[in-house]
Amino acid sequence: MATLKVAVKANHAELLPTLLLTKYLTQLNPTSPITATFEDAANLKGTGESLQLYQPDGSTMQGQEILIYLLSNSKVFQGANYETILESIRRSGPKGMADLTTSDFSILNRSMQELEAHLTLRSFIVAYTLSPADLVVWGSLKGNKVAVAAMKKGYINIKRWFEFIEATIPWISAAVVELNAIAQQKKAVASAGASYDIGLSHVEGGVVTRFPPEPSGYLHIGHAKAALLNDYFAHQKSDGTLICRFDDTNPTKESQEFQDSILTDLALMDIRPDRISYSSDYFEQMHDLCQRLIEEGKAYADDTDRETMQAERREGIASKCREVSVSDNLARFSEMRKGSEEGLRWCIRAKISVDDLNKALRDPVIYRCNPQPHHRTGTTWKIYPTYDFCAPVLDSLEGVTHALRTNEYRDRNPQYAWVQEALRLRKVEIWDFSRLNFIRTVLSKRKLTRLVEQGVVWGWDDPRMPTVRGIRRRGMTTEALREFMVKQGPSQNILNQDWTQFWAINKKVIDGVAPRHTAIAKQHVVEATVRGPGASPPRVEEKPKHGKNPAVGTKRVAYSDRILIEQVDAQSFAQGEEITLMNWGNAFVRAITPSDSNKNNDGSVVERLELDLHLEGDFKKTKKKITWLSTAQQLVALELAEFDHLISKDKLEKDDELEDFLVQGTEKRVEAWGDCNVADLKEGDIVQFERKGYFRIDRPFREGVAAVGFEIPTGKAR
Repeated sequence: MATLKVAVKANHAELLPTLLLTKYLTQLNPTSPITATFEDAANLKGTGESLQLYQPDGSTMQGQEILIYLLSNSKVFQGANYETILESIRRSGPKGMADLTTSDFSILNRSMQELEAHLTLRSFIVAYTLSPADLVVWGSLKGNKVAVAAMKKGYINIKRWFEFIEATIPWISAAVVELNAIAQQKKAVASAGASYDIGLSHVEGGVVTRFPPEPSGYLHIGHAKAALLNDYFAHQKSDGTLICRFDDTNPTKESQEFQDSILTDLALMDIRPDRISYSSDYFEQMHDLCQRLIEEGKAYADDTDRETMQAERREGIASKCREVSVSDNLARFSEMRKGSEEGLRWCIRAKISVDDLNKALRDPVIYRCNPQPHHRTGTTWKIYPTYDFCAPVLDSLEGVTHALRTNEYRDRNPQYAWVQEALRLRKVEIWDFSRLNFIRTVLSKRKLTRLVEQGVVWGWDDPRMPTVRGIRRRGMTTEALREFMVKQGPSQNILNQDWTQFWAINKKVIDGVAPRHTAIAKQHVVEATVRGPGASPPRVEEKPKHGKNPAVGTKRVAYSDRILIEQVDAQSFAQGEEITLMNWGNAFVRAITPSDSNKNNDGSVVERLELDLHLEGDFKKTKKKITWLSTAQQLVALELAEFDHLISKDKLEKDDELEDFLVQGTEKRVEAWGDCNVADLKEGDIVQFERKGYFRIDRPFREGVAAVGFEIPTGKAR
């Protein structure tokens, strides 16, 4: 078996192509796999190279020659297009004529323009099918941060092809995650010593995890931790398997809509399960296993009312039905399956204990009757297993090696083990982790549903909601979400997290790539007359969208002798004061004209200003640096929305009524004018409106309809 060693601190644009090609070869020929190992270094020890291939015969090779070797020595790549593929790979590699691995934007831009033209009418780099050229070029771009940023703002054909390749090759993103795993682990260690390295045991035979959501609502931030944790152990800590199993055992609450939404939410978090299954696929097997428990005297039918059953379990009192005969229990189970009037009276309880100190073991209910149609199986079934029966059974049947559960289930872990032992099923190891809670936030599905149904929020994707789609709509990136979760480590302590750290991580992700734009509040906006060289005639110049990252692109900036300034800035000026007009230069305030008809609590509202340009002035010496907009451009109507917490109390106690702690007025909107470039922004774009903050465009501008931007928190207190 060949082994590829990778120094993960080296240029990922040079590492990913080789890593992807080895993964591809392994997919095509699984009997001759090439395994990858990773070192936390810029160069491999003793070689000075970032890549080294160890062959089964003991021979080795280093660096970029590995790519050419793999191509020339693999029969699957030989064919009519071999020379063309080889030439494409050489051109796009380091020092090639169309180098895509460089961070020098002037060189990279020429290479990407060539690729953009090449892909105009193509779906693949070479010919009409996927080839190593697609993998190598995709890997070069994906590993190059400058190229990724450039694609977000241009290169339509490259972006189309790039997304197509990613969507059609399910394992390609996992390879990227694998390459980044060490860096993510180090970030976790740096955060209060958090690390998952002390996590799972008994992994020698492989790892299979499962994420079992109930399709009865949208995923929230707490579910996100569970999903990302299962993905982490399956795909980053090992070459394992992640199952997404829909726990669709309660037809009263579940629907296809929620099922589809969960898959969408997982994709938003860049989680791609290896297998999707449904508890409903196993209804027949679970029915038979429950029947076996009854036949062996390990379960019984009970028609005790809910209140009495709860009281008896609490007091350690045996049910009146506990010693009923097996034949009677089977007859009642049969009526339950029919959904008959008689069957509706009964449930099935596991016969574990009457008075165990662990009350979860006091004969728990494992099957209930429910005649409501199921969204997948229709009216076939009238009885459904509880989660406490379903989870241990299906975890065993589906080959799960490690069941990750929040530690609120810890008292029920012995129950989980009892079911597997009683049914003589393969045992599954349980790994506990703490729930993720946030201050001033509710994660109870019941309470979140009330917020939606009572109209407190617009819906499940409201940016004030702690759902995955809610926080994504507010501007949280996948990269930041994953990093935050990894930083939590395997702590068993249930803490109320502050949102500030959550959003601070996100700011680090978006700050370097968010284009800068200008927005001026409309209310009492002040028109200023500007005099001096450069004020007239009106002109438009191309300026960088990001002062420190030219890859973000350029924007149009208009200059003229008439500009708009916000009222709050105008009121702060003193006559004769020197100020800085951002992205233009300094100016002196020569005249301030108040409005006689508009008064506010602070005095007169400013109506007009007169400014004299002083472009040779030193901006470092001015105290006020303000944003402005020339009127000699097509100004864009804009609404800027700001949101607050829905809950006034850090933590709601068990007896607290949700409605008593709801905050009023958690949404504020400001009408503004945006610069002409705002008209080009698309839904989902993240920008910074200078001096206002970061915003996600929720609704793009259309003629007659204002654009809407949602403010993205940065972790700083207001």
